[in-house]
Amino acid sequence: MPEDTNDPGHGSASRLATTAPEMAALKTLDNYMQAWNQRDLAAMDATFHFPHVRIASGRIHILEAASARPSDFFDRFIKTTGWDYSLWDYRQVIQSNHEKVHFAVQFTRYKEDNSVIGHYPSLWIVALIDNKWGVQARSSFAP
Repeated sequence: MPEDTNDPGHGSASRLATTAPEMAALKTLDNYMQAWNQRDLAAMDATFHFPHVRIASGRIHILEAASARPSDFFDRFIKTTGWDYSLWDYRQVIQSNHEKVHFAVQFTRYKEDNSVIGHYPSLWIVALIDNKWGVQARSSFAP
């Protein structure tokens, strides 16, 4: 599996993470992707704040608490998509302060043979709440 990057991609209004809060928030994104690729729902939940908001496929999904997804989440996801792993294409800081960072990101989903399922630009909001950096909300073009 290729490495993901904190590559600036394109767009002059964004930049790489450079401040301590931005780097801490970026680490949260790293932890999320590692948990996602390990198919570890508990570790994924550890990267979120709850309630957690996801906007995708014309709907607003709210995860009220950790363990809100069914235990067979990954089995069903893999069966319907053929997914094997995902990588960040880029993660760009759009706005930030000492307790919240807005990232423009793009990730790619891959099949086991390394063929591409799709590229998905998204907006992720990572916040410092109760002394923990966590993903509070995300809006994605992924199904």
